[in-house]
This record gives sequence, structure tokens and C-alpha cells, in this order.
Amino acid sequence: MLSLLALIVSVQLSVADSIDMKLRSRIRVIIWKQWKLPRKQIRSLIQLGIPEEEAKGLTYCRKGYRFIGLSKVVHRAISNKRLEQRGIPSALEHYLKVHTVI
Repeated sequence: MLSLLALIVSVQLSVADSIDMKLRSRIRVIIWKQWKLPRKQIRSLIQLGIPEEEAKGLTYCRKGYRFIGLSKVVHRAISNKRLEQRGIPSALEHYLKVHTVI
């Protein structure tokens, strides 16, 4: 019985982590779309600490928004730490806070 409960909890944690990863990726895409113009995208990435060559390479690539949201450059620029500073909580942390029994 205890092992079944542990299995259920581990599955719920992995689901919460998966949801968190997808939500944050989508939030990065939304931020990217708000920048609209390539000039603004490059300037914003440089302000967030990305070298100019990488910023131009990502801005002028012909891939879709999903690719851009999952790219390493955007992950470095808009990290989980920065999203938390902006008030976007982690789904996994929220799940652990709500479901932790002390």
C-alpha cells in the first residue's frame, strides 16, 4: 500500500514538472511575440545578456514560435529565476506547498 502511494506521488510530481515546463515555454513565446519587431527582439536579448551574434541568429531564423520558445538562447535570456522574479510561480513548487503534509 505504501509503495503504491509513493508511486502515485511520484507520478503527480512528474506531471506537475511537465506542466511547469510547458507553461514556462509558452510564457517565453508570449514574451517573444510581445517584442514584435526584429530590432526590438535583438535589443531585448542583448539587454538580457545574450551576445549580439546569437541574438541576431535567433531573431532571423525561420523556425516557428515553438522552436524559439524551446531554444537554449531564450532559456538563458528568460530563465526560470527571472520568471519567478517577475511573479510567475513554479507549478511544481506550488504543488509541493499545497500538498506537503507536516
